[in-house]
Order: sequence, then C-alpha cells, then structure tokens
Amino acid sequence: MAAAAAAAAVGGPQPPQPELLAPGLAVDKAATAAHLKAALSRPDNRAGAEELQALLERVLSAERPLTAAADGEEAAAAGGGGGPGAAEEEALEWCKCLLAGGGGYEEFCAAVRAYDPAALCGLVWTANFVAYRCRTCGISPCMSLCAECFHQGDHTGHDFNMFRSQAGGACDCGDSNVMRESGFCKRHQIKSSSNIPCVPKDLLMMSEFVLPRFIFCLIQYLREGYNEPAADVPSEKDLNKVLQLLEPQISFLEDLTKMGGAMRSVLTQVLTNQQNYKDLTSGLGENACAKKSHEKYLIALKSSGLTYPEDKLVYGIQEQSAGTSTLAVQGFAGATGTLGQLDSSDEEDQDGSQGLGKRKRVKLSSSTKDQSIMDVLKHKSFLEELLFWTIKYEFPQKMVTFLLNMLPDQEYKVAFTKTFVQHYAFIMKTLKKSHESDTMSNRIVHISVQLFSNEELARQVTEECQLLDIMVTVLLYMMESCLIKSELQDEENSLHVVVNCGEALLKNNTYWPLVSDFINILSHQSVAKRFLEDHGLLVTWMNFVSFFQGMNLNKRELNEHVEFESQTYYAAFAAELEACAQPMWGLLSHCKVRETQEYTRNVVRYCLEALQDWFDAINFVDEPAPNQVTFHLPLHRYYAMFLSKAVKCQELDLDSVLPDQEMLMKLMIHPLQIQASLAEIHSNMWVRNGLQIKGQAMTYVQSHFCNSMIDPDIYLLQVCASRLDPDYFISSVFERFKVVDLLTMASQHQNTVLDAEHERSMLEGALTFLVILLSLRLHLGMSDDEILRAEMVAQLCMNDRTHSSLLDLIPENPNPKSGIIPGSYSFESVLSAVADFKAPVFEPGGSMQQGMYTPKAEVWDQEFDPVMVILRTVYRRDVQSAMDRYTAFLKQSGKFPGNPWPPYKKRTPLHPSYKGLMRLLHCKTLHIVLFTLLYKILMDHQNLSEHVLCMVLYLIELGLENSAEEESDEEASVCGPERCHDSWFPGSNLVSNMRHFINYVRVRVPETAPEVKRDSLASTSSDSLSSLQNSGTAQVFSLVAERRKKFQEIINRSSSEANQVVRPKTSSKWSAPGSAPQLTTAILEIKESILSLLIKLHHKLSGKQNSYYPPWLDDIEILIQPEIPKYNHGDGITAVERILLKAALQSRMNKRIIEEICRKVTPPVPPKKITAAEKKTLDKEERRQKARERQQKLLAEFASRQKSFMETAMDVDSPENDIPMEITTAEPQVSEAVYDCVICGQSGPSSEDRPTGLVVLLQASSVLGQCRDNIDPKKLPITEEEQIYPWDTCAAVHDVRLSLLQRYFKDSSCLLAVSIGWEGGVYVQTCGHTLHIDCHKSYMESLRNDQVLQGFSVDKGEFTCPLCRQFANSVLPCFPGSNVESNLWQRPTNKSIQDLIKEVEELQGRPGAFPSETNLSKEMESVMKDIKNTTQKKYRDYSKTPGSPDNDFLFMYSVARTNLELELIHRGGNLCSGGASTAGKRSCLNQLFHVLALHMRLYSIDSEFNPWRKLTQLVEEENSQQGNEEQQPEVPVLYHDVTSLLLIQILMMPQPLRKDHFTCIVKVLFTLLYTQALVALSVKCNEEDRSAWKHTGALKKNTSDAEKSYEVLLSFVISELSKGKLYHEEGTQECAMVSPVAWSPESMEKYLQDFCLPFLRITSLLQHHLFGEDLPSCQEEEEFSVLSSCLGLLPTFYQTEHPFISASCLDWPVPAFDIISQWCLEINSFTERHAEQGKALLIQESRWKLPHLLQLPENYNTIFQYYHRKTCSVCTKVPKDPAVCLVCGTFVCLKGLCCKQQSYCECVLHSQNCGAGTGIFLLINASVIIIIRGHRFCLWGSVYLDAHGEEDRDLRRGKPLYICKERYKVLEQQWISHTFDHINKRWGPHYNGL
Repeated sequence: MAAAAAAAAVGGPQPPQPELLAPGLAVDKAATAAHLKAALSRPDNRAGAEELQALLERVLSAERPLTAAADGEEAAAAGGGGGPGAAEEEALEWCKCLLAGGGGYEEFCAAVRAYDPAALCGLVWTANFVAYRCRTCGISPCMSLCAECFHQGDHTGHDFNMFRSQAGGACDCGDSNVMRESGFCKRHQIKSSSNIPCVPKDLLMMSEFVLPRFIFCLIQYLREGYNEPAADVPSEKDLNKVLQLLEPQISFLEDLTKMGGAMRSVLTQVLTNQQNYKDLTSGLGENACAKKSHEKYLIALKSSGLTYPEDKLVYGIQEQSAGTSTLAVQGFAGATGTLGQLDSSDEEDQDGSQGLGKRKRVKLSSSTKDQSIMDVLKHKSFLEELLFWTIKYEFPQKMVTFLLNMLPDQEYKVAFTKTFVQHYAFIMKTLKKSHESDTMSNRIVHISVQLFSNEELARQVTEECQLLDIMVTVLLYMMESCLIKSELQDEENSLHVVVNCGEALLKNNTYWPLVSDFINILSHQSVAKRFLEDHGLLVTWMNFVSFFQGMNLNKRELNEHVEFESQTYYAAFAAELEACAQPMWGLLSHCKVRETQEYTRNVVRYCLEALQDWFDAINFVDEPAPNQVTFHLPLHRYYAMFLSKAVKCQELDLDSVLPDQEMLMKLMIHPLQIQASLAEIHSNMWVRNGLQIKGQAMTYVQSHFCNSMIDPDIYLLQVCASRLDPDYFISSVFERFKVVDLLTMASQHQNTVLDAEHERSMLEGALTFLVILLSLRLHLGMSDDEILRAEMVAQLCMNDRTHSSLLDLIPENPNPKSGIIPGSYSFESVLSAVADFKAPVFEPGGSMQQGMYTPKAEVWDQEFDPVMVILRTVYRRDVQSAMDRYTAFLKQSGKFPGNPWPPYKKRTPLHPSYKGLMRLLHCKTLHIVLFTLLYKILMDHQNLSEHVLCMVLYLIELGLENSAEEESDEEASVCGPERCHDSWFPGSNLVSNMRHFINYVRVRVPETAPEVKRDSLASTSSDSLSSLQNSGTAQVFSLVAERRKKFQEIINRSSSEANQVVRPKTSSKWSAPGSAPQLTTAILEIKESILSLLIKLHHKLSGKQNSYYPPWLDDIEILIQPEIPKYNHGDGITAVERILLKAALQSRMNKRIIEEICRKVTPPVPPKKITAAEKKTLDKEERRQKARERQQKLLAEFASRQKSFMETAMDVDSPENDIPMEITTAEPQVSEAVYDCVICGQSGPSSEDRPTGLVVLLQASSVLGQCRDNIDPKKLPITEEEQIYPWDTCAAVHDVRLSLLQRYFKDSSCLLAVSIGWEGGVYVQTCGHTLHIDCHKSYMESLRNDQVLQGFSVDKGEFTCPLCRQFANSVLPCFPGSNVESNLWQRPTNKSIQDLIKEVEELQGRPGAFPSETNLSKEMESVMKDIKNTTQKKYRDYSKTPGSPDNDFLFMYSVARTNLELELIHRGGNLCSGGASTAGKRSCLNQLFHVLALHMRLYSIDSEFNPWRKLTQLVEEENSQQGNEEQQPEVPVLYHDVTSLLLIQILMMPQPLRKDHFTCIVKVLFTLLYTQALVALSVKCNEEDRSAWKHTGALKKNTSDAEKSYEVLLSFVISELSKGKLYHEEGTQECAMVSPVAWSPESMEKYLQDFCLPFLRITSLLQHHLFGEDLPSCQEEEEFSVLSSCLGLLPTFYQTEHPFISASCLDWPVPAFDIISQWCLEINSFTERHAEQGKALLIQESRWKLPHLLQLPENYNTIFQYYHRKTCSVCTKVPKDPAVCLVCGTFVCLKGLCCKQQSYCECVLHSQNCGAGTGIFLLINASVIIIIRGHRFCLWGSVYLDAHGEEDRDLRRGKPLYICKERYKVLEQQWISHTFDHINKRWGPHYNGL
C-alpha cells in the first residue's frame, strides 16, 4: 500500500522545492503575507482569498514528505534538498508568517494573548506530574489543581493532599462546576468579561483562512501514514514514525491553544465547521491526491468494523447504507468461539440447538439501536476525524494534550464531548485490541475525566446523545467477548454464561477506563435519576451484572493437590468491585430520601427478575451442589443493598419488596453456602486447592471488599431468617455446616459428610455464624456514625493503628460522593472519642515508631465487641491479638485477674422491620441444639471446645435479652396433638423452655457405643423404663427431617399436610437407610433442664461442688437493678452467673426452680474409670507437660543470659567492670591481662605466637572535617540565593594551612607540623569482644563457604562479631603485657625535668627495629595494612614526593589524632562530664597505640630535625642561619601544631611509656603552646594595645616569677616580634580582624585558656587511655584548671582562692626569654619576605564547634517545591530521582546514568568525596533518608512526619509533613558516633548504582 501511495503521489502534480518560491510570489514571506492580508481586508476579497488558497495549496501539499515516511529511508535520501523535515519546516514558517500577516510572529502571539479572558487555568499535565487535590474546595471528587494555582490560593486548614498524577489531568482552577470559588487562586478569581477588549477583526482574520487548510493537511498526513496492520497487529514502529514526523505540526497547534481564549475560539470554529470539512475532504474534484487520501480514510473506517452511512450527496465511493442490516458485526462479540458467530439479523435466532447464552444474544442482535451505537460512524467535522485518528493511533500523548488544551473554550468543550461519546464504541474496540492497553487506558481516562466530571455537561450529553445507552451497551459488548458456560450447580444443562476471569480483558483490567467513566457519570444526580427511571437500561444493566454472577467457581479437590494454582481470583474480585459494586454504590447514593422510593422498587424488581432467570438457568431447586463455591453473587448483593437502603432511608415497607417464601429460600442458599465454605476453608478442608482459596476467603472479608461482599450477604441472610420459618432456617444452617450428626446426645456418632478432625472447627464455625447473624446490626438499625464507631473500635482492639492504616482498614462506601469521606469531620471526631494518640517514641538503638492510636480504657470496658472483631479479621490471629489485649487491659485495671471470655455486648435496638430475626432464638430446633451441646460439654464428649461453650452461652444470653414478653400466651397456643408427640419443649419461648426438664431421649448410636450396653440391661431390669418407652415420651429429634418437613410445608402450603405426623425417624440421615447398618437405637436417661445443666456447668468450671449460690438470696436489690458491673468482664463462670441472673429476672418460675436445684445438693460426679488406653494418653500428656516446663526453664535461663550480655555489649550503663578486657589493677598477683576468645571460649593472655585480638570496625570518616567555627548551624538551601560554601569547615581550613606551609617550607618538615585525617581519617571502634586471631581466620573461612546471602562482603574482610553480631571488618592484636609492670611504670620518680628531657631524647634516638617475625608482628603488619586501605589514597598522600616515608609517618600519628578527636566529640566536645564515659568502655585506643608506635619507630627522625631539640635546647645562632638561600627552610616551631607534636613524641617512644616521661613531654609542649597563644593574641590586637602591654610587662620583667606571668611574657613576645615585619602591615584588612572590645585582663586570660584547652583535652584523654586513670568531672569554667592539675602541669600545692591564672602552669625547661627569642627569630626571618602569610599562619582557629547536619526547614513542602523541579548542575536535566546531601547540601541525581563517572553513579561518588564513603541523602520524591556506607546502603527512614506522627514514604498520601526533631537528632547522633552499621539492620549492596 505504501508503494501505491508513493506512486500516486509521484504521479500527482508535485511541485518541486524551488517552485515554492515561484516568480509569481514575492520571495520574501513577510511581504507576501502582508500583501495577502491587505487584499483580504478589502470588502471584496474574493481575489485575495483565491490567491491565498493557491498559495496554501502549494505550501501545504501533503504529498512529498509522507512519501518519504512511507517508503522508508531511501526515498528520504532521494528527496534531496533538506531531507524529509525541510518541507514541513518551510510550511510551518509560511503558516507562522501568514498568521502574523507580515508582522513578527512573536509580536503576534503577544498581541493575541492580550485578549485572553483567563478565567480558567486548564493547564494540562501528563503522568507523574505533581498536583494537588483539596477535598474542602472540591465539588467533584476528581478535582485537581496545579502546584502554582494551589499555592496561590488559600487552603490553610483544608483537607488537601499532594499526589502524583497516574494518568495525567488538567487544572480545574476557575471552573465553578468542579470546585468552589473560594478555592480559586488569585489569577483565576472570576474576571468579568467587560474589561477584556473586543478582538479586532483583522488580528485573527488570516488565522481563519490558514488554519482549516493546516488542519486538513495534518489529517491527510494521518490518513497517509496509517497502514492497516497485516494480522491485527498494528506495527507500532510505523505509527510512531508518522507521529514523530508530525511532532512539529501538533506542537504548533498546541502553542496556538496556549495563546489564550481569542485564538482558541478561532480554532473551535475551524474544528467544528461542517462546511469547511465537506469542501476539503469530500474526495471529489480533480485533485488525485485528495481522492487518494479519501479512499484511505474509507478503508481505515471499514477495517475498524465501522460503516460509513450513505449520504444524500453522492460520494465518490458507493457504500452500503446502514438501513440494510446485512452487515456482520465485525470482529466483535462474534470473535470468541464459545458464543458462536453473532448473527446480527433482525429475526430471532432460529437454531435452538445453540441455546448457550441465547437470551443475551437475542437482546443484543435484535435491536438496530445497538447496531447504530456499535458500528456506525459518520464524520462531519475536522474535530470528529481528528479524534478518529487519535484513537486509531492509540491516543498519542501530543494529540491528547492538544485536544485537552482546547477545553477552556466552552463551545469546544460541548462539541468535543459529543464527539467523544460518538466514538465511544470505537474507543472500546481499539482498546481491546491494543498491546499497550495500560498506557492507552490512562490516556482515555485523562480525557474522559475532564469531560464527565462536569455535571452540567454530563447531563446535556445524556439527554442529547444517549450517553447512558451507549455506555451500558459498550460495556455489555465488551464483556460478551469473554463469556464461558457456567459450571455452577447443573454443569450439563446450565444455560447461564459468566465471564472467564482468565481472559486478558479481565486479568489486565482492560475494562477499567469504561467502568470508571460509568461510575463517574453515575455520581451526578441528574444522570443517575435518568438511569434509575429507564426500565430498559435497568434490564440491560442487570443482564450485564449477571455475567459476573457465579464467576470463578471453586471446586473442592478431594484427592490430590491441584497442579496449578490459578490466580484468576484477583481478576474476579477486582471485576466485581469495579464493574458491579462501585456503580451500585453510585446509584445507592441517590436513593437517600422518601421521594426516591420508586427507583428502589425498579431496581429491586429487575434484580429479582434477573435472579429468577439465574436460578432457572442453573436449574436450581433446593439443594446446592456439594463441594463448590463461588464468592461472586453481585445480583444478591444489589438486591440486599437496595433493600437495606429502602428500609433505612426511604421508609419503604420491607414486605412490599420481598418475594414469596420459596424465592427467599432460594436466595438464602448461596450466601449461606459461602459462610459455610469460609468455615471449611479455615478448617483446612480445602487445603488441596492450594493457597489461593485462602486468598479468596481473606479478600472476601478484607476492608476494601467487605461492605460490598460479606456485609450484604449477611444482611440478606438476616432478611431471609426474619421471614422464613425459624426451625427451617436453623436446621439449614447446621446442615450446610455439615455438623448435624454431631448434635446427638450419644457420646459417639458417625458423620457421613465430615472427617472427625474437622468437626470441632465446623461446629465452632456454625455457632459463630449464628452469633454474628443474630447480633450484627450494621444494616438493621445502626446509624452511620454508630457503624463508623463500631468499625473503628474493632480495628483498634486488634492492634494499635496508625492514622493512615485506620483510614485504609475502615470500609468506606467505595463511591466518593457517599458522605463518609476518609478524614472527614465524623472520622476525626469518632477517632478522638474512642482512641488516644501515642506520639512516636524512640528506642535509641531500636526501630523508629510511628504515631499510633490506641483504644481508650472505657472503650475496652464498654465497647469491645468480639463479634465485630471476628467479622472483620482477615487473619485469625488478629482475633487472638484482640483477646490478649483485652486480657491485659483487665489485668492492668484490676477488673479481672484470670483469662477472660469475650464479653457480651448489648446491641443497638433492631429496626422494627427485622423483628422477625429474633424468632430464631425462640425456636425449638435451636433450643434442642443448645440443650444437646450443654449436655455434651458437661459429659466431656469429644470435639467440643471452650469456644463452643462460649458461643452456646452467648446464644442463650441473646435469647434472654430478646425474649417475648407474654409467656403464658405462648404456652397456651401450642396445639395439643403435636405437643405430646415430638416436642422436646412445651413452647418456643426460651425463657420458659429453660426450666423444662427432659427425662429420656432416644438416640441412634453405633453398636459399639457404651450407651447400648447400659440401656439393654436397664430395660430388662426395670419395667418402668419399658413402659415409658411404649408411651413414646422419649424424645427423638432429627434436624434434617425437620428441615425437609418445613420445606414441604412452605412449598405446598396445604394445611392438611402441615398437621401430619413427622416422617418416619429412619430418614434422619441423608444417605439411604441401608447404608449404615451398624446404627441402633438406645434410650438415655437425662433428667436435666437447661437451667440445671447451667448450674452443673458452673460447678464444673469452678471445680468446686455447689459453687453456685443464687445471689438474690443475699441481696434482693440485684433483681431490681440488673446492670451490675461485676458481671461485665470475666470467664465462663461469670457468664453462667450472668445468664442465671437474667433467667431469674425474666420469670419468677425460673427463679424458684434455680433455687430448688441449688438446694438439692448435687451428688459428686463419680470418678471415671480410666481404661488402659486412656491412661496411656494421660501419661503422654503429663510427659509432654513436663517436657514443656523444662523447655520453658531453659528458655528463661537463656533469655536472662542474653540480657546480661546485651547490657555489657550495648550502651547500657551497667557496672563498669563486666567486660573481660578491662584490666583490673587491684590484684598485683595477676601478672598478665587475660582475654576470653568468643569463638573457642578459652581464656588466656595474648602471646607472641598465639595473639588475641579485638573485634574492630575500621571506617573512613569525614565527620571531623565538618566542624565549623560559628555557632548557628548551616541551613539546607531552599532558594536560589542560599548557597553553602565549605570554606569555613575544619577540613578546608586545615587543607589551606598545609598547602600554605608546603609553599614556603621544606616538605618533610611540613608533614610533621600538622595532622591530617580531618577528611577521610580512619576511625577504629570495637564492640569489646576478643578472639584468637587463628580462630578468627577459620571463622572467616567458614563465612566464605556459607552460601547464605549476607548483608556484608566476606571478601572485603567483613564479618559480624560471633557473640554480639556487631558489624566488623578487622581484628586489632592485643599487645602482650603485664599489669604489674604498668603499675611500676606509674610510680612517680623525683627526677628533675632536665634529666627526664635527656631520657626522652635518648629513648627516641634508639632505632626501633621490628621485633622478630612472630605471629603477633605479622598481625600487626596486616592490621596496619587494613588501616591504610580503609581510606582512599587521596586522604593519605599529602607529600609532594609520592610514596615518601614521611607520608606514612604523618598518616599514622594522624590516625591516633582522629580517634582522640572523635572521642572528644562523642563526649560533647569537652571533658566536663569526666568518668570513663560509655565510649571508654569499648575503647581500643590502647591497643591501637601499640600498633601505631611499633610502626612509627621504624622511621627514625634524623636527630638534627627532631623538634624535641628545638623545644628543649638553645641552638647556636649561626647554625640556624646557614644554607637558607639554596633550600627551603624548616617550619618554624611556632607554626607547628602542638597536638601533632605530642603524638609524634609519644609514638616515637618505646612502649609501654613511663608516666613521668609522659608528663615531661606534656610540660615541654605546654610552654610552646602558651607561647603560640601569646603570639596569636599579640597579632589579634591593635597597635595601641600592643605598645601598652609591651610597656606594662617590661616593668615586671625582673620580678621573681616573671617566667610565669603572662604580662611579662606577652610584652617580651611583642618586643621580639617587633624586630621583624610582622606587625608592619597595619592595612585596612587588618581592621577587620580587630575586635572592637577593649582587652581586659579577664578577657585576655580567657583567650589564652581557650587557646590551650583543645590540647589539654586531647592530652587528658590520651593519659586516660595509656595509664587507665579516670577523668575528673567538673564545671565548664574550671575545666582548664582541673585538666592541668590532672596532667601534672599544676603544682599540687597550688591554691585556688584567687582567680586562676593559666600562666602558673608553665614549667620552662630552659630560660624562658632565651627560648622565646629563639622561636621568634624564626618567625621574623620568614616574615621578612612573606608578612601576610606569616600572620595568617600564626592565627589558628582552635575553637571548633561540634559537627552538625544541615538544619532542615519545618515543613517538607518547602524542600519539595524547590528541589523536585530543580535541574542538576552537572547534567542540567531535572533528575528523575533527585536527592540532596544532608552534610553539605549538594544536589545529586540518584541512580542517574546522566551523571555517572567511571561506573560510579553520582550519589556513591559524592558519598566518597564528601564523607569518605559515608553519605546521608534525603530523597526528595520519597521524603526518605538513604545512607550509603562504603559498598552498602540502607533506607534509614524519614525525619518528616505528618500531623499523626506517620512517615509518608514515596509521598503516597501527600499530606503535609513536618520535621520530627527527635528523629533528626537520632540521625545526627548515629552519624557522629559512626554507628550506622550497628543500628540499622537492613543493608544491601548498591553496586555503585545509586
């Protein structure tokens, strides 16, 4: 076809490219346009018009480009020129010029926009757009607003949420049909049209001429490009190709729509003008090309199964008219073989053999109306044909957007809606065939929701275009294509057809868009009324619903398990809910008042007709087929729900809408069958059908389905029960539940239909069902608020719930307009009435809690309703959970100590229409069952449980609560003859029957039963018994016989029959009488009444004889005020007492009889003789019991062990000495530290050849680098202005300092002057457990071979501690050493400081050789390697010469620094708290120091360059000045970082270190530090201050303690440094540093102390770890003095009365002034050349604040709005998953391939650069925080919660979220303490893909 088109196109007049600019036309487009515009403006403009037409004809010729498109690339190449796109572009340029009439196109656009009366927003968006919905402002539930309109409007306090659009949508702002005007935004608050000027005629004149041609051109393209797919498979590629080519054209149209109202109305004229369309597209005329395209159009129509009706005009091609109905309905319902070919002739179907679904077929094929709906399409305007192609091309997004953008134009809206309706059937056909039905569904709904949400529009279309007829017919047709024969009941002869749930149509929810439109229009009252009044429509609709009646039939597998578990039930439940229930709720919402009675009668009438048809079709009489069940009975449910509404809201008389008894009996069968099947499923009788049957049972009661499924079913059964004979109903129930045989007095029986193991649970099921049936009032008189309250209480009793899960669990009417909206006023008020809010709490190491609601105490006390709980539980365990919580409440409140029974709850009164329901409680059948069960329980027959007893008592109590008042009447009315024959009880009132004694009962028992032997003896010995038997007083009863009898009665209704004697007793079994010959009849002596059984039961339950004593004998008041709280809660004993009290209250006779029974002292029950077999089972029980107790004991012991371990391992403050690695110093006889290995369990010292190690986790950390020097934390940027610059972070400052030093000084010396590790430093932490290193190796081996998926990578050396399961990745060897030795080292010696200095120097000078190759040394080497590999190379190598040993040296002492600094931060940044804080307990610094020292000593520093000498000796002048010229100098001592010097000095010493050496080093370093402080102070102050101080200090220089006076020292420093150029540059920038505050002695002292404190803190920590001394606690202001005395800097006799002066700690090793001047000299020689840098290096910022994460805004929306549309700075796209780093505020693309570098995605990369492998990111679109740690990641949770304390992951609910400060604090704490790995459990590898 493509070739043909191409040929035709070539043949046609095809103007070549150059001809466009033919001489006739001016080459300049603009000039041509202006000329034409002028010509057209003349009054007689025919010539102009023709000229324009000719031009357009040429420009917009649709031939050339699409030839190329159709013929593929070669044609395109042949097309020459600019390829296929050039001509289109040229054409578009022409159009733009012509529209603008010669002016500029941009100016033209602006001009048109000025005339836009923008009353509507109408912004159209596609899927995934973020929009808002406000329920407070919305009239239609589909209302939505774009973000801009939402934020511009005022919605404070409204019920709104943000959502991600599923299918796309449009903004409704300004449309008062859909939303209230109060919600409009500022732009769209109604502008009156008066102030918009009228559009000048000539502005849009050209558009009116040009646009029809342009649109026609577009349509021609679409016709050309569409090729009918070969085998019903549209070649997606071709279609998409065509669409890509047309992209610019459609975009051009879309731009036009955005010009505003003026342009839209022109477009509307063009699109809807029928004349234009006729002229251009008729296909007549000489243009071959046009003919060709018309033919293609007709072919496309035909292939779509549509006809083109003949018109009066003779069209080019003859078509059959629709009048002759010989057309076959194409490719439609006829397609499925099961239905046979649909013949659409007007006569009825003749062939009777094909009866299947005949009724339906006749209905469909007989009416020509449907024919026209389904098959005829006639296009009269551009709009109609455009929509046709839009559908044909499966709704391309661009076209959809264009069509929707036009909607603000009212005229267009109506026209388009009508066109859409006209194409509805065609849409359905295309949808069914489509491969992309999901996308297509979304696009369809995107359009239809805009049209049908508007009530006015929907009403208009309903009236003018038969919208309802079309929708129902289309739905019916759609479902007809997948019908199969129903197998329910009578498989062979069934005439019923149902949908096949396995078909794609149902499985993929393809019907969804059509159903959703239908539900949408039914929500409008005017439309729904038309539907409810139209009898034909109702009949069709019931027909449609009956397709779903009985679908997805389950047959019970009796032999083997099904091979394949079908999952069709999902489709079935979804279909019933969406296609049947939701339209039903929609209709119900309009039947709320008396005036609508007629509608209900209509629905009920047609519903009953459909049901009758259904019963006939499946050949149903009275017995359902065994072992099959369907959960889908939509017709029953329609009937039930309309009945309920009729009685509740419309005051209809129930009997007037009920059918006859026979129909009621049929109606009750299937719902009852479902209830019995539920019990069977829960009894595991359907286990061979697989899990899916359980899934169905759960879905049936699940919160989204229950009020459309189980609730109507139970209500229908209640209605039937209230109108049918109670004995019939009760016996039916027990028969359906298959427990009839169990209800016998005999101790043994045979059940022909049920296995023994299922009997108990089926009996429980039957009784529970009766209790629910009799006590549920959902449709029998409860108000909506009461229902809501009951539902809420039931859900809260099962578990505490979050607000959102409650909303989800409480069934609301699926129809959104039904009143109870989630979150509505009533919901919130009921919630606050019944529940307390528990705010989210935090267990420090635990999971994060959400805010929960928990029932109030009074709810447990008065409103806990077990019946409602049982009805609403999806999982049986929830019932148990509710009972456990109830028990706990009673214990806690002291109301009842034991195990309570479910409480009996008083019910709301019944609606008068349903009073008959209570007759069930007063029928003999039920009383006989209750009597039998009580007797059996008392006699301990098998298969009875406490649950059975509980339900029996519940039923008795219900009967007493609802008893008929007049007792005597009742008894008189019983007719004589029947009474003596078979009635166990005299009447039917429970109150009187309770006291009736039953003496003998005749039972049928197996011959083996014990009763048989006893009775035969008795009858021979005692004459009395035989005489009794003859007179027929022994009671016998058969449920089934009763039921059959009643059924006959109901069917025949003849009085003669009713009085007949019961049928022969042998028919008491279903099976033929001969099938169980071993049954025999026996007579039991009973002599009990219900009352006496109850009293005996009381004795049995309490385990005491005569335990029951009537309470009213003591306190007569009890009878007067019956509500006694003590009976409200309790166990079985309480229940029995409560019932007896109620019985006594109801009648004096009962009261007397109870008293009598209690007077007869009941004889003790004789002990049962135990047979050998029974003894065996008892022994077994006992043994089991003992075993259980032993197990409990073991478990308890284990638990306590575990607890004690947890206390030691976790951060629980427990006594400090419980960790084995803590070395006790008290006992000198212990020579070595002893370690326990947690793998082999042995204890012992760590030795050279079998070292022990600490389990440690090494991780790189940049937390230190994040410290800043200002107090207020940085905020996360939420506008373009706010940016975060990392200049002031600790890491940045240190980096700058090191690079400055490296510029001017010798590299090796620079690397000793600072520490690194602020970024990417290695932090070592341990859980405190130790293991042998060889044990650890074998442990790792076993982990490697373990196939289980672990959350860590064993190859990287990761493992979990074998004892506490804490994450770890290395083992730190413990240095063998003895305790006593360390004690010796600590004895103070009285050597002078000078001697000690010498010793230190000597010790440092000794070269440290590595000890011999022992296991220990190997391990030390390997752990050092681990430490190095923990961080990236860039964080280790700072030297200018790569790989120099100085690098390693620097790195090693920096590791020590990092760990000390971090511990300081964990302690809060100071040491005021003192003590061995929790971190100390698990510290491994001691071991770490040994490893580091061992390695540091391998690099001996050349003694020339050892800073120690510069600190302690005066060096000769000349030597320091030498050779300065040719090489870089060393770093001056005053530029050294003192803490780094400390670590270097200590790690250079042989370990273990002596305490006095340590103190000596500290003293020496303190002098340097103090001098640095003075120098910094002198630089900070201004010239006047300096000269003043210089002067005052100089005066005191000769006093005795001059060396310890800061004034003297300061003045000396100033005078020394004045010799250099340091102070000279007093420029302007200097003033910036000057503090305006004058320096007082106090402020100077404080400055000096603050300068020295960080050093003192680190030193004290170090001392604490090396020598195990405790840190003293103190106030903040005395921290300096306490630490200095603790370090031995302060002389011990120092008095603290007068203000403390820091200088008193100085202890100069050499004369102070000499050494200071030597140090200052170095500075001066440097500042000669570089004064600026010299000054910068002196001022060190030493007061870092603690690190913090960025501060987040209060409301999440501020983050979301800024970031979710923000473009990424790297790839400049808007990321799909944007994320932001909470440490530094960087914006990154999560998982974005756009920003990937060397296989690392951006987040992972950033985590390495920003946090050395740890990243904390906030995912903008999910509000969740994700943690990246190395190669693993985990979802941490959210720090933003809604008003109910809940997270909203993925922003699904879209409610406003607020920061939860506690959670954020927890996150920050975990970051600072490096405990992400330990606390968060769910880690997974990210493979660098985040």
